[in-house]
Amino acid sequence: YKVLVCDDEKDIVSALKIYLMADGYQVFEAYNGREAVDILKKEDIHLVLMDIMMPIINGYEATKMIRSLDREDAKTIPIIAMTANAFTEDRLKAKEAGMDEHIAKPVDPELLVKVIYESVD
Repeated sequence: YKVLVCDDEKDIVSALKIYLMADGYQVFEAYNGREAVDILKKEDIHLVLMDIMMPIINGYEATKMIRSLDREDAKTIPIIAMTANAFTEDRLKAKEAGMDEHIAKPVDPELLVKVIYESVD
């Protein structure tokens, strides 16, 4: 199962990668929205963990670009927002951009696993 972790904080990407790999996931890394979109154009990714506030292309715009890609699952690939902004309006904005779920930072590993399992059912 291939997961793309996209966050401009290298420590967050590294921590999530270690945690997810220990759970058996293959992890791809991106540090801005442009890199995330480029990886999704080439790789058969099954789920995306997407930070919102990033340089070059933010998580909202990257999600909109992913949803319009020419790949069979572009509209359905689970995209989970990760952000310190956990207000109702932030959740709504994530949904409007095409994201499926929303996890507040700092990411709780147990909640992350639960959300991943629910997103792939």
